[in-house]
Amino acid sequence: MPELRAITTELKSALQQYPNFPSEGILFEDFLPIFRNPDLFNKLVQAFKIHIEGTFPNTKVDYIVGLESRGFLFGPTLALALNAGFVPVRKPGKLPGKTFEASFTKEYGEDKFQIQADSIPAGANVIIVDDILATGGSAKAAIQLVEQLKGNILEINFVLELDFLKGREKLGYEVFTLLSGQAEKLN
Repeated sequence: MPELRAITTELKSALQQYPNFPSEGILFEDFLPIFRNPDLFNKLVQAFKIHIEGTFPNTKVDYIVGLESRGFLFGPTLALALNAGFVPVRKPGKLPGKTFEASFTKEYGEDKFQIQADSIPAGANVIIVDDILATGGSAKAAIQLVEQLKGNILEINFVLELDFLKGREKLGYEVFTLLSGQAEKLN
């Protein structure tokens, strides 16, 4: 898709890199500059929309599930562009009503996510979105939550992927990464 390639090239050029952040040996790629520019923000959403509509041409996406917190930056806008609902996956204690919970391991410890129990009807078509695929722990927890609700996961979408961490291997679903990620750690 030439239009998608052109957009991703433009988006990639907006990223900023910060060596040794948040700790020594990490090359942090910051995609937040995209949101400062309305044209680039729109292109980010359009790129995901082009991919989703091209990959699932005869399938209605019912819900975009965004992970706290950076999946909230573009997930609701993407949901609107697809005429879909948006469902947040949050840290414990932030969602009212009955919730389901899943635990996951991060690079630096354990954490949990929750989803409202009535947020996705069984059989609804879902795409999970987040900013970066690293170890895959948080995305795996979101998958478990959507599976508990019996949602039909079409795909997991990320802005960036840290390929060297091989997180996609843990997910068990198709993964789409908009921008090519880092191949290895910073030396």
